[in-house]
Amino acid sequence: MFSTTEIGIDLGTANILVYTKNKGIILNEPSVVAIDTSTKKVLAVGTEAKSMIGKTPGQIIAVRPLKDGVIADYDITTDMLRHVMKKASGKLGMSMRKPTVVVCTPSGATSVERRAIQDAIRSSGAKQVHLIEEPVAAAIGADLPVDEPIANVIVDIGGGTTEVAIISFGGIVTCHSIRIGGDQLDEDIIQYVRKNYNLLIGERTAEQMKMEIGYALIKHEKETMEIRGRDLVTGLPKTISVSSNEMQDAMKESLLHILEAIRATLEDCPPELSGDIVDRGVILTGGGSLMKGIQEWISNEMIVPVHIAPNPLESVAIGTGRSLAVINRLVKVAK
Repeated sequence: MFSTTEIGIDLGTANILVYTKNKGIILNEPSVVAIDTSTKKVLAVGTEAKSMIGKTPGQIIAVRPLKDGVIADYDITTDMLRHVMKKASGKLGMSMRKPTVVVCTPSGATSVERRAIQDAIRSSGAKQVHLIEEPVAAAIGADLPVDEPIANVIVDIGGGTTEVAIISFGGIVTCHSIRIGGDQLDEDIIQYVRKNYNLLIGERTAEQMKMEIGYALIKHEKETMEIRGRDLVTGLPKTISVSSNEMQDAMKESLLHILEAIRATLEDCPPELSGDIVDRGVILTGGGSLMKGIQEWISNEMIVPVHIAPNPLESVAIGTGRSLAVINRLVKVAK
């Protein structure tokens, strides 16, 4: 009975996932909230709210309350978490007694940002809140032996941040966190299309382009995709065709920043652990690891083996849930 009241939450910039030991991932929804500005009432959360982005009448806005992996709007995040907790208890088929929650925070989060996450979870109905650093959770979720004295290199490319960490003996040896992730790549694509085609496209179109014809910086067979947007000169709708090579140009700078973060982390690695990295390589996780060619590209640039985690989108959530078993070894309990 107790295990059902322990849940792990991956509070991501793009998606929010809830994991329980018995049922695995019970909730996976976009971190979006639709709000009526006149009444300040929450109208929809998650998938329903995401479908409203860029398509709502004046008084209804779709907000993403998390930015760069941390809370940007405290009140809306708390409302969103309340909805999530309510949904989760419905899925578990019981009125959840106040659960013990493990939630991940970006390794670069400040103490103020950590406290905000803790308070938001607590005020949405949790009994105890433990914080775990995102790279550690991702490594546990990717089945890495984090509590052994060997180097586990994890590269977690999320929506708001990319975290690169070397984990050994249950803790982070060295880590770099940059605020570049899937959202920044979408923004790069929007700006590129605007600059080169005088066409305004929305976030969802940019995301679709990234998923369908987005390639890391490798040679590949050219692909094209037709997209629609608003012509900035005439103000009318217009359709254009964009190639995967142009997508590489658009995302190049951000991808090179991610590569730089991986390089900097490996350079900071103690020499004793460097040998492990040559043998064991780097594990990619997070939504960004699904981009075409990213595994091959990082492997070529770093000259180390690169593997993709079994469930890259769910690694962090699974890791937060599993970490409950080893929480005392890994995390200082948040008082």
